[in-house]
Amino acid sequence: MPSDLSTISPAKRRTNAPRGQHRTHKHGRWRAIGSYLLLSALALIVLIPLYITVVNSLLQGNLIAHQPPPLFPVHPDWSTYSTAWTEGDLGIYLRNSVIATSIIVSGQLLTTIFAAYAFAFLEFPFKRTLFVVMLSTMMIPFEVTLVTNLTTITKLGWYNTFAGLTVPFLATGFGTFLLRQAFRQLPKELREAAELDGYGHFRFLFRIALPLARPTVAALAVFSFLGAWNQYLWPLVVTGDNNAIRTVQIGLKQLQATQANQINVTLAGTIIAAAPLLILLIIFQKQLVRGLTAGAVK
Repeated sequence: MPSDLSTISPAKRRTNAPRGQHRTHKHGRWRAIGSYLLLSALALIVLIPLYITVVNSLLQGNLIAHQPPPLFPVHPDWSTYSTAWTEGDLGIYLRNSVIATSIIVSGQLLTTIFAAYAFAFLEFPFKRTLFVVMLSTMMIPFEVTLVTNLTTITKLGWYNTFAGLTVPFLATGFGTFLLRQAFRQLPKELREAAELDGYGHFRFLFRIALPLARPTVAALAVFSFLGAWNQYLWPLVVTGDNNAIRTVQIGLKQLQATQANQINVTLAGTIIAAAPLLILLIIFQKQLVRGLTAGAVK
């Protein structure tokens, strides 16, 4: 008669298990360990330059050139941050960057949402042609249009103004493409059910489509913020010598010129300028990952 499984000890049951299961389990464990080791190594590659920058910003000037360089500030000099803030006028530059970046991010989100919805749900003449033209703008380097944009801004009287600093960036082909793909993931039955309930385009967009595409919108906002905050060439060209609207990236360049003999002060200013970016990435890291992987699994 067949033996009762309940009378078999757990150790014997593990012994009688197929060898393939043990091999699969062992292989999966080593694969997970290898993945963690690889990710840890990549994290170190990314974080080490940031750590060295923080350490050098806290060292005294005569210690930065030592060989081997110190890996930890034994006597940190926090005055470098106050010097960078006051001597470099970083408060004014950070304020200008916040204003310009807020305008650009708000404008890009507004134009992108409406354009992506139109390309995803509406039917109109030359829809495919216009979409291809919009995508082609992603292949044109900004330097190609720099002179034309500068001439246009000057003729409009927007030179040395926040309008000239932000208007050329209020629309983005990348954002329209990204959000259109997110809208196309929504089932057609959802749109048809909304029409039966009397939902127009605006109600469907703001009550159904946007909430479902929230991770992609958040990822787009982060990308827009990073691009606007790190701009250097266009603010340098369009602001002239007017420090009243110059952004923090130009301020860092001026700080480097005025504090050429104090590298630690320049590095402290760099940390101050990068702090908003780090805070933003920490807060929105989940939304960023979800937005980038939204179309990976249907």
